Amino acid sequence: MAKEHHDNDKTPEEARDRVWELAKKIDFCMFTTWDGERQRSRPLSARVFREEHAIYFLVDEDGAKNSQVEKFPFVSCAWADNSGHKYVVISGSARVTNDRAKIKELWNDFDKAWWDDENDPSIRLLTVTPEDAELWDSPNQLVATAKMAFAAVTGAAPEMGDNEKVNL
Repeated sequence: MAKEHHDNDKTPEEARDRVWELAKKIDFCMFTTWDGERQRSRPLSARVFREEHAIYFLVDEDGAKNSQVEKFPFVSCAWADNSGHKYVVISGSARVTNDRAKIKELWNDFDKAWWDDENDPSIRLLTVTPEDAELWDSPNQLVATAKMAFAAVTGAAPEMGDNEKVNL
């Protein structure tokens, strides 16, 4: 398939803005880890904080994903807005901590489905530091893919390459 440049392609900064915007708006993502033999995915509610260059999740201390993250910290998070044909995948390094202050800061009523309150000692903080992302963003079933490096991690300007557009 030939790669083409179209006038409505996003600039690197517009793509970065849109990645953060959609991840925050869609909320739930499929969080994928590697267990040494295969990928494992599960839906998690994401707390997206661009200003901190972080995506946070509240998780239980007993989750299998915690040991997977410790052994293989590179993970991916995929958000989908199927009705709007908008999709975002962010990959990065993850770590699990027992940061009680951050857990309390992030706590909301939705979390009561799993724990009584923010002081539950079994809650852990899973933090993803984004490294790269892909964006498919179109209201008209025309999909634009922008792959980028996050400048905050690399300290360099992202190399966008060509955007690829296909009709589905």
